[in-house]
This record gives sequence, structure tokens and C-alpha cells, in this order.
Amino acid sequence: MSEIRFPLPDVGEGLTEAEIVQWRVAPGDRIALDQVFVEIETAKSLVELPSAFEGVVAELLVEEGATVDVGTPILVISTDAAEGSSGEAPGQPRAEAPTAPTATPASPEASGAVLVGHGSSGPAQSRRRRHASPGTAHEKLAAAAPAVPAVAEQVVPPAPPAPVGAAQPAAAERRAESSLPVIAKPPIRKLAKDLGVDLTRVTPTGPIGDVTRDDVIREASQASVFRNIQTPEPPAARESRIPVKGVRKAIANAMVQSAYSAPHVSVFVDVDATRTMEYVKRLKSSPDYAGVKVSPLLIMAKALIWAVRRNPTANAQWTDEEIIVKHFVNLGIAAATPRGLIVPNVKDAQAMTMVELAAALEQLTLTAREGKTQPAEMRGGTITITNIGVFGMDTGTPILNPGEVAIVALGTIRQKPWVVDGEVRPRFVTTIGGSFDHRVVDGDVASRFLADVASIIEEPALLLE
Repeated sequence: MSEIRFPLPDVGEGLTEAEIVQWRVAPGDRIALDQVFVEIETAKSLVELPSAFEGVVAELLVEEGATVDVGTPILVISTDAAEGSSGEAPGQPRAEAPTAPTATPASPEASGAVLVGHGSSGPAQSRRRRHASPGTAHEKLAAAAPAVPAVAEQVVPPAPPAPVGAAQPAAAERRAESSLPVIAKPPIRKLAKDLGVDLTRVTPTGPIGDVTRDDVIREASQASVFRNIQTPEPPAARESRIPVKGVRKAIANAMVQSAYSAPHVSVFVDVDATRTMEYVKRLKSSPDYAGVKVSPLLIMAKALIWAVRRNPTANAQWTDEEIIVKHFVNLGIAAATPRGLIVPNVKDAQAMTMVELAAALEQLTLTAREGKTQPAEMRGGTITITNIGVFGMDTGTPILNPGEVAIVALGTIRQKPWVVDGEVRPRFVTTIGGSFDHRVVDGDVASRFLADVASIIEEPALLLE
């Protein structure tokens, strides 16, 4: 019998720490190769870690909710020396494992991925393990770590946590203790945990009897516990304290870096968006867009790409020594998620058709809201849109995403009195705001750029030119 101390790996290319969100195993459980054994939260994403070893869990070294540095041992696995009789060293990852390959879904329906608050019409599927390939444990882990299952899975309401390292019942025994298992996806469980919601008390409305995001929020609202804190406070408390870690810490650092390194300048313009709203309505009724979400954000994205082509320096990067103008558009979309603000981007958006861009934006938003955005999806952005209109805001002065020189804010679109051909008529009106790095973008370029964006919102037919 030998023991292996499993260190926290770097799953985010340079991230230095992560929070232990939820253990999927307990002391005494047998753990298989590639089995997900813990859920961690980095500054960029929620990640499930698969095991690179086989054996029995001897000890959990870190409690849930604790933040540890990369390289810190978090788990002890006991391996049976007899298992190494085939020539493998005890505790070493297998060179091969006879596993079924994971099929790549051809469509959202086939993958089981669901829109937030809605379920898939297909039956729940069991998780399949990846092919294990030769290499070190860290190489195998790095290849498998970013994967997050897209299908709903059965989970059992957790028992009160025992002290770390204390004897706990095996997984099979814990499952047997519950006669009413709950079907919920990992991001839904995470949301329920954050809001203090007991999943066993939630009435599921998903098509397969699964708990949806709306179900959790509804239960939280009814229980008057919907709040953005991790640790419940007594009702009489005069203040709450929220630890600065994970995504919130990353957001704070990025905003300070951007605000105090790039001199911001902002400009605004009111726009008659009536034709955009009419265009969106026509696209929604088109067979080519069946099953694809179409919104004014899609037209805004196309308008931004069109304006970049006419004003290239708005799609650039400042490096102190030179200005790097990007001749491609990795379009960032600021997304508000239960974990905080993140900015994933659509790679090479300038090469996409309208339908392709609509599908990409929908997938990006869905992935972000479900907490599945991976670090690679947030790297390499060149310019960003923030849609504050969904919160009812007219406009704002957004802070630049670090490394970029322009960000555009789309305000709410609502009917207002507007002068058309000398007459006051009701029109759909919005306000577009933009912030720019004044080291790169002068006032005239910023103004022309925003005017170009506005011209597309006023007349989408210009996209055909």
C-alpha cells in the first residue's frame, strides 16, 4: 500500500490559486482513473478536476470554501501495490484505459445543452470517460480538466459536512441514504449553494424532472434568501462581509489595472433604432434563423465589426513601444453571471455570416450563464460590447477590457418621441456609449467610430454594401 498526495494543478495557464467548491468524493471512496473528484473555482471559470490516479481516498486535505495555491496537496490517495503487478508502478496513471470515446454533439439538441431556465427534451445521459493517453499525470489532467458535462445528472442532497479527514460513509452508502435524488446540473447546484437553497425543497419544472435555474431563483425569492453572499448572516446583522476571491478578485484587479493605466475618454450618441427592431423581427420569422436567438445585440455586433473595418485603430493594442492594429475581430461580450462579470469572446467574428454570429453569441451567453466558460474563451479579445440595456439602463461609461482600446455600451431600446421629417413620431430609440484608450484613439476617431456604429443601428441595410 502506498499513498499519493495529489497537488492542485494549474488549469488556467498561469492562474496561481483556486477555491475548493465541492468535493465529489469522501474518505473511503474508491476513485477511478479520470473520475471527477472535486469542483474548483479559479479566477476565470468553474472547473471539474478528473483524477490521474486510481485507488482509495485516504484523506481530504482542504475544506470546501478554502482557497489554496497551485501545487498545494489537496487529496491523499491510497493505492494497492497488487494493482501494479502488471508492470505498472503503484500510484502511477495508467498508460491506457479502455474507455468509450466521447462523441462530439452535432447540435445543441444532441448535446443535451440547455438554455438557462429550460431543459433538454432528450433523456439524461451518463457521463463517459475520455481515452486515457500515455503521459504524466499533469499532462493527462491538463487535457481533461476543462471539460464540463452538458447533461443533467442525478445528485443526492449532501449530508452535513464532517471535519476534513474524518471518517465518512462511502459514496454508494451516501446515495442509499436518500430515497428522493435530485436531478440538477452542476451550475444549478452551485447557484443553489450560493443562494442557500435546499434542492430537495425545490419543485422541478424541467422536461425530465430536473431543477432549472428559474426553479432555484424562485425558491430563493420565496424564502427571502436571494442575496449575493456566500455566508448567511443573522437577520439582525448590520453588515455582511463577502470574501474577495475568485472571479470578484480578478474583476477588481482587471478594472483597477485598466482604469489607472489607460486614459479613458467616452462619447455618446442617441440613435433611432426603429429599423433595427423591424430587421430583428424579420430575421426571427426567417427559416434560416429557426432555432437561433436573434436580438438587437446581433445587429450591434455586426455594426461594431463594420465600424472596425472603417476605423482599424479602434481594434488595436497599446504596448508602450508600439500600437498593434488587429486585422481580425475577437468580439468580447461582457456577460453578467452568478459568479460575476466575465468577458468571453467570439473568435474571428469578422469572418462569420449573420447566422453564424447569431449562433456563436447564443452559445457564448449560454456557456457563460451556466458557469462553463473556459479560460481560453476569455483570452485574445480585441474589442468588447457591453449590453447594459438588458438592465434597463440608457447608457454608461464602461471601463476598457484590459489589453483593448475600445468598448461600446448598448443602452435600452424603448419607444420615445422622435422628430422625423419635421413631425414628432413614436420611434424606438437607444443611446450608444463608447469608451476609448486616448493613447491610441483620438477624439475624432472615437467619434467617427461611434457614428459608424450608430449608422448601422439606424439603417441595417448598410451592411449589404
